[in-house]
Formats: sequence, structure tokens, C-alpha cells
Amino acid sequence: MTTPSLKKFPLGKVLISLSAVGTMVGSYVADWNETHIHNPVWPPHAKFHNAQTMSMGTALSLATLYHLWKPGRSRASLTSAAMIASIYGVTQLSAVLYPGTASVDPPREDDWPQLKYTLPSLGMVLLGYLSERRRTTS
Repeated sequence: MTTPSLKKFPLGKVLISLSAVGTMVGSYVADWNETHIHNPVWPPHAKFHNAQTMSMGTALSLATLYHLWKPGRSRASLTSAAMIASIYGVTQLSAVLYPGTASVDPPREDDWPQLKYTLPSLGMVLLGYLSERRRTTS
């Protein structure tokens, strides 16, 4: 009986994949409810942008998984996958820089509950990238 080598197990790819799947599923879990897309007080244009954001999370996640698992291993594909996997979280964090934004609607306190998911997700992408980069030679 042979034991699989840890050097051959793509832990980095798995970490980046988990982050991508979390982004794809998490945006719908967080937003497909009465506080977001089904919120009766939200104007249609706000719902448009919410829908766009959910779809963007899915598109970015699928692009990440494609670049990560397509045949042929290269650093360029790995770098592309890690960058794409980071876009959703980085842009979410950048929202604080825009005037009049808040992480939640009133009456809740604007305490950025997204950070408990976004920061670990970005950390997984970084850890996955660094781990997989050592396994990928060209």
C-alpha cells in the first residue's frame, strides 16, 4: 500500500478553491434574502447592483477554478487564479473609501461584519498561492 506524498497533494490549489467556492456561495447566502435582493425598501437600481455583485462573485469564482485546475500547470495560471480569487474581497474592502457607504443598513451598527469572511478568504488565497508556487516550477 502506497501513501500519497504530501509534496504531490495540491494543498495550495485546494485553499484557493475553497476561497473561490466560498465567494460564489457566500454572496448568495448573504444577499438572497429580505435584507438585500428581496428588501422591499431598496429601489430597483440598488437591487440591480446587488444582483450584479452576486453574479460577479460567481463569474470570478468560476474563472479562478478554471485557471487553477485547467490542464498544464504553470506559475502564470496559478498567479492568474490567485489574482482573480482576490478581486471580490479586495473590491469589497475598498468600498469603505467611497463617500456615503456603510457595511450594513441601519439600524445595525456599521461594524463591517464582512471582515470575518473576507480577511480569512484573502488569507487562504495568499497561503494557497505561496504553498502552490513552490510546487509549480514554470
